[in-house]
Amino acid sequence: MHEQEAAELGLRYTYKLIDLDQLKLGDEALGELLIAAERMGFDGLNITHPCKQSVIPYLTGLSEQAQVIGAVNTVVLRGGERIGLNTDASGFAESFRQGLPGAALGQVVLLGAGGAGAAVAHTLLHLGAGRLRIFDLESQRAERLAAKLCAHFGNKGVCARCAVNSPTALAKMDNNYRSLLRRKR
Repeated sequence: MHEQEAAELGLRYTYKLIDLDQLKLGDEALGELLIAAERMGFDGLNITHPCKQSVIPYLTGLSEQAQVIGAVNTVVLRGGERIGLNTDASGFAESFRQGLPGAALGQVVLLGAGGAGAAVAHTLLHLGAGRLRIFDLESQRAERLAAKLCAHFGNKGVCARCAVNSPTALAKMDNNYRSLLRRKR
C-alpha cells in the first residue's frame, strides 16, 4: 500500500515490515532495531502496538504533539537524530470530522489507553468532549492516562476518569452509533 502510493506520486519507496513477534523480540530490542535501521539507511519507521510508548526513551527528540500525548507512531531518522511524531491524533480528528459530523460529545467512552488511545483521548478533549471514561485491560494504564489528561486539560474544566464498570459507563455514553445508522439509511 505504501509503496504503491509512493509510486503514484513518482517516488522511489521501499516499505519493510519489522515484526517483533515474528522476530521473537520484545520492546527491549527497540534501541538495537533503531541503530540497525539507521545503518541500513532507513529514513523513518512506523511504530505500532505495543511500542508507541516504549520507543520514546530511544529517541533524541519528540514533536510537541508526541510529547504531550506521550506516544509516537512515526520516527524520522535524519542526521543522527531520531525524532518521534504522532499522526494518530490528526488522523483520528480528520476521520471524526468526516465520519461523525455533529456527533454528541457530552459523554464518551474510550476503549484502550495505549499509544493510539492516548492520541484519541487528547483529540476527543480538543474536539470538546465533556466527560471521557477510559477503559483498558490494564486498569493502571487507564488511570495514568486519565491523570495525565486531567493535568493537561484541567484548566478547561474537563477531566477524564478511569471507569471501573464498563457496562454501566457504556450505558451512560452518548449513543452516536445508533443515531448515525438511522441518519445514513
